[in-house]
Amino acid sequence: MQGIDLNISSYAGYLLIGLGLAGAVLPIVPGPLLIWLGAFIWAWGNDFQIIGPLLLVVLGVLALLAWGMDLLTSLAFSRRSGSSWRAVGGAILGGLVGGFLLSGVIPIIGTLAGAFAGSLLGTWLAEFTATRNAKAATKAARVYIASFILSSILEATLSIVMVVIFAWRVWG
Repeated sequence: MQGIDLNISSYAGYLLIGLGLAGAVLPIVPGPLLIWLGAFIWAWGNDFQIIGPLLLVVLGVLALLAWGMDLLTSLAFSRRSGSSWRAVGGAILGGLVGGFLLSGVIPIIGTLAGAFAGSLLGTWLAEFTATRNAKAATKAARVYIASFILSSILEATLSIVMVVIFAWRVWG
């Protein structure tokens, strides 16, 4: 293990990396950001001897790429399908409201389920109010589901790449 000192920052880093992996496929949880933060805290606790600034920059770029791909996938799918900008805004607002409302009912799981259901409902309602067409609103909601699945796959893939790079450098 190349002289790794398992201190509190190492454990905190591992915890954040684990949460980041879970967050890569769960709505609202910023998976790649948590992985980067975990790697940074781990590196800081080990005096940047094994994980240095260059590797943290690489991991940061991957985290930004994952975030950007997530955002662009959702926007591209929505706009390509003919959904209005209101549907995109409805998904964001609905996700925030749904996550907040259900977080008090069932902590963690309620937040995640509420965010997904709220995004879906927000997309449908926003598109319906914009077009007064239930068929178009349903199409926008279906496109939201497809873009969510694709962006989750892309984010999970980049998150796994980040963790593999971290693990390869730490355990060699």
